[in-house]
Amino acid sequence: MTTHTPGGATAGAPLGASAPGPAPDHDTDRPSLGALFSNITEDLSTLMRQEVALAKAEATESAKRAGKGAGMLSGAAVAGYFVLLFLSIMLWQLLDNWMDSALAALIVAVLWGIAAAVLALKGKAEMKRVQGLPQTATTVKKIPNALKGHEEENR
Repeated sequence: MTTHTPGGATAGAPLGASAPGPAPDHDTDRPSLGALFSNITEDLSTLMRQEVALAKAEATESAKRAGKGAGMLSGAAVAGYFVLLFLSIMLWQLLDNWMDSALAALIVAVLWGIAAAVLALKGKAEMKRVQGLPQTATTVKKIPNALKGHEEENR
């Protein structure tokens, strides 16, 4: 049998027991607006640092390869220059046996002018094909979708 005491429902309860409080508020499990903004700012900062690190890594790798290649091409250019110099002198001497020396020199110079024009045009076309930092450019384009919460569009 239960007896009601004048103290209310907890009057007969053992010490240390407390009355049930108000119903738990389910909103306390959600972070505050300030915390959400802080998380977004932190994530954006992390993303930007990662993009900068990726760009640095790509640029460093490209620069190392370009430097090594440029050094090798420079050595080849010096050697090739001497080969072409002596072949040009040989051609000049050969033509000099059949015609005036000045005309032979002019013919050799015109041949070198044509070679220079062809190389310049090919070099210009090749420079237009330089891509820069392709992976960084691709990932930077994905940032707006990530900020809008549409990460699935980046896949």
